[in-house]
Amino acid sequence: MNLSPEPGDRAVGFSPACRAGLKAASRCVVAALLVLGGWSLPAHAWGRKVSLARKYRPGQRMVYQTRMQTHATARSNPPGLKAFLPPVPTELSTRQQNTVTVRAVHSDGTAEVENRFDLFEFQSNFADLLPEEVQDSARAAQEEFSQRLSGQALTARYDREGKLLSFEGADDLLQELDAPLRETARQILRLFLEQMGGNALYPDRRVKRDEEWKRKLQASPTDAYPFSVDGESTLRFMGKTRYQGVKAAIIDFRFTNLLRPVLKNLRQAGPLAQLESQGMELDLRIDGQGQGRLLVALDDGRILQNHATLRQMLRARLKGPATVPLSAGPVTLEVDSETRLEVDGAPERSR
Repeated sequence: MNLSPEPGDRAVGFSPACRAGLKAASRCVVAALLVLGGWSLPAHAWGRKVSLARKYRPGQRMVYQTRMQTHATARSNPPGLKAFLPPVPTELSTRQQNTVTVRAVHSDGTAEVENRFDLFEFQSNFADLLPEEVQDSARAAQEEFSQRLSGQALTARYDREGKLLSFEGADDLLQELDAPLRETARQILRLFLEQMGGNALYPDRRVKRDEEWKRKLQASPTDAYPFSVDGESTLRFMGKTRYQGVKAAIIDFRFTNLLRPVLKNLRQAGPLAQLESQGMELDLRIDGQGQGRLLVALDDGRILQNHATLRQMLRARLKGPATVPLSAGPVTLEVDSETRLEVDGAPERSR
């Protein structure tokens, strides 16, 4: 696919009149020079601003092919601190096909969108991190989750700006996974649904080529997503192209954010409760950044393509008085992860 901006909304053609007479021929030469120079007719077309907004249409359907791959590494001081954590996968990948259908649009601008998994493949090294006697059962559970999710449908609710408000339909399937893998799978599903909605994407004004706008990334913790989020994304309208026959805006983006998890569940029992009983306090934060390129339909703002790289650094630090001296320095844990995401969509073909 060619991601370079289109010369304009219509191609420049040569009419039969261009072949008759010197005057008509000269007009053809001028037209050809305009094409070679990257101009269009009319010559002011690229100066026009465009409106980028999500306009939900009941019954609209898209099919998406998605590939995602994550690699993570962990470091701690002292090295034995990692033993406090349950096994967490450091390599995981998904490949999926989804049919996304707008089921309803409400008067407040929110929309109910069905997301059917036509195909879902999920792989990780989680089983390799477990004791040998339970590795086979963990692999079987992971494979069964992939098989059962294929053919299932989730219902996502978005606001008028494409922000994911909630999603339903995955809880029964996720409960079959071990807790660390369950939360990982839940966040993978959430990330995919957010990307499909266009969260923090659309400008509050018409924009012209090479114009930037910024959007805040803020959210309060909920039961489904126990993180507070604070950040900002910067987006730039690079021009126009055609994708799968649809006129599209090319948007480059970059973002930074800070996530702070809610620790109340971790404090109820286990190593964290024991450490806090000794007067220690856990400071936990996740710093994220990313960049990528989007193709967005000019007619209704739906996502056509999303290629992105996301990086996150989890930092945990134990501070405060302790009954045992920490001769090796501050107690810290860092988990660094990189995720590559490729989403390619197309209107569903008639059957």
